[in-house]
Amino acid sequence: MDRRSSKFISRQYMLSKDYEIYYYNDLHFHSVGSHSHDYYEFYFFESGAVSMEIADRQYALHQGDMLIIPPGVLHRAVVADEGGAYRRFVFWLSRAFVQALTDQAAEYGFLTRCAEQQRQYRYSFDIFTFNTIRTLLFSVLDELHTNRYARQERLQIELRRLLLTVNRLAYEQQHQKNGKEEPSQYALISAYIDEHLSEPLTLELIAGQFFLSKYYVAHLFRQSAGLSVLQYLTKKRLAAVCAAIQSGQPIHEACLQYGFQEYSSFYRAFQKEYGLSPSAYRALHRKGEGSSAAD
Repeated sequence: MDRRSSKFISRQYMLSKDYEIYYYNDLHFHSVGSHSHDYYEFYFFESGAVSMEIADRQYALHQGDMLIIPPGVLHRAVVADEGGAYRRFVFWLSRAFVQALTDQAAEYGFLTRCAEQQRQYRYSFDIFTFNTIRTLLFSVLDELHTNRYARQERLQIELRRLLLTVNRLAYEQQHQKNGKEEPSQYALISAYIDEHLSEPLTLELIAGQFFLSKYYVAHLFRQSAGLSVLQYLTKKRLAAVCAAIQSGQPIHEACLQYGFQEYSSFYRAFQKEYGLSPSAYRALHRKGEGSSAAD
């Protein structure tokens, strides 16, 4: 088991005064009944056939979903199929801790205010954005599992980065949705590709989703991105794999997750794009982390 993973326990109260954070990777999950907390719960969903009941609503979860559950709100996870891994991050923050942060900067409180005042509990992010969040979550967990010099100060920095990032992403997502400008066809198609990287995609399939000619879509990408649809798709998949490798995911697992069915073709594409092998990239990233942490 990854040292950052925790064995799931049904305890639903905090032992810490300020916050607790866990990464769970369960093959056999024992459901917890409907319950509430006296603290905030930030929940980041990675995989599994799971829905979450919050108050009087049920949310079917997809990779990249973030939930914010305020104190006193009843909720429970419902696992529909125990055949696959149920992976998620659970981040608990006390009222006092959140209040202390928002006293310093109101931006820390956007998500909690929306959850309490507007009952806005869920935000859905594309895979690239979610991998950014995932990397920040693992940075906090890594620091929690070390005894290195200046650990507490570094933890505060990583926590603030995480909280400011998710508040910013949620704010921008909500205000973009409220805007009047319609997204372009290129933006819609590229967003579709970004959200379906793990699935078999072809030019014909993508064009069919938007009832467009494949020749038109090919021309649109050449004109807008300077790339063919296949080149765009490969670059996006490679970027997703890089983010996953940086967060500690095994290379072969990340390769398969983001649509590369054959490791040999993935290896060639990765080396062509980045000038080094996936394992060398991982080693370089780890070395860079060690250097920055020692500064």
